[in-house]
Amino acid sequence: MALERSVVVELFWRVHKHLYRWSDGRIGARMANLPVLLLETVGRRSGTPRLNALTYLPWGDACVVIASLLGEPRHPAWYHNLRARPEVFVQVGSERRAARAREAEGDEREKIWDALVEQSPDYAVYMDVQQAINVAIFERFEQEGIGFAYPTQTVHLANPEIRLAQDRAAP
Repeated sequence: MALERSVVVELFWRVHKHLYRWSDGRIGARMANLPVLLLETVGRRSGTPRLNALTYLPWGDACVVIASLLGEPRHPAWYHNLRARPEVFVQVGSERRAARAREAEGDEREKIWDALVEQSPDYAVYMDVQQAINVAIFERFEQEGIGFAYPTQTVHLANPEIRLAQDRAAP
């Protein structure tokens, strides 16, 4: 049975992403029979970095996520952020990489959806509530000069290891 939104689920969502990042993906690496990634977006209105832990489906060299909010009849905030700015950072385990999001459509979306439901049948229930569930594909993206700060680090696409001086000095 699919999860339902509750205070416990909300608390888990807030803690999970930090445990995942702190442990380089060793804690919280799988949920609902799917692997988990960290998605870093930029808030479409605020312009501030946002971090979400999401289940994903490996799809060739890409990662696929489903823009459902536990099957609620609305899209999650991170999906709206992707539409405004599709350049993101994705962390799988300890590997953090730049990616560009695009929406799966047509036959590609159907193939992805079928594979997802096979891995995690709870997603089939979501279609009863949220008819138009969007499928986002994150593909590797290499372009210099794009980067944004996330608490404790600034990432530059040309060299993800570059950190601000004050970040290196932080305990």
